[in-house]
Amino acid sequence: MADDPDIPVQERRRRHGPRRLLQALSSPDSYGLVLLLILVTYALSASITAAWAVSLVLFVQIATIWVTLQASQAHRHLRRVTGAILVVTAIAAILNLFISRETAGGVMAVISGLLYAVAPVIIVRRLVLRRTVDTQTVLGAIAAYLMVGMGFAFAYRALGAWQAGPFFGSQGEGPFPQYLFFSFTTLTTTGYGNLVPDANPGQTLAVLEMLIGQLFLVTAVARVVSAWQPAPGRGRSPTEPDSN
Repeated sequence: MADDPDIPVQERRRRHGPRRLLQALSSPDSYGLVLLLILVTYALSASITAAWAVSLVLFVQIATIWVTLQASQAHRHLRRVTGAILVVTAIAAILNLFISRETAGGVMAVISGLLYAVAPVIIVRRLVLRRTVDTQTVLGAIAAYLMVGMGFAFAYRALGAWQAGPFFGSQGEGPFPQYLFFSFTTLTTTGYGNLVPDANPGQTLAVLEMLIGQLFLVTAVARVVSAWQPAPGRGRSPTEPDSN
């Protein structure tokens, strides 16, 4: 139905708001879809502990990285290289179904960590080049921030699988949800203290995550504030006469 010219502008904006949000979350070229895939990855990683779930999570991650490339309008050469890496990753995910769980856990964690290390860089590069701040900018910044937390969680899991002792020392190795919990409390510098890396390089990696988390928030907020431009007509009183 066409917009009625008699309907106030604010009413039309309110009507089209949910539609625009739905388009932002479902479009294949949108950071909203990237954000949804990250949340799906988190939910699967935190709730399913079966051996086949590792492969399922990895396939979702492959889809996440591919959508990230599309939304970020990555260079064709970068898409080709990343596409080849994703094909190898998919093969590894399939092979994971036929190898022991102990071996698969460390290998898949390394692959997942590498995928999530590359994706935030691609997103941030795209956001820096954008001249305006809109819904896609905000969704992209949130997606990149969550990817950093997920990437460090898989890095901690890889260290726990390959180092001599348990990653959390006396707390034991623990399931992957513990690594997710520790990663995001470290990223946000919440620091409950119930889970602590027993030794290096886990301790150094945790410090790096704290610094990245804080610097990301500072730079992201600064970017949004510096580039934010209010919509036409905002900030002026309805009774204020036009200067022209």
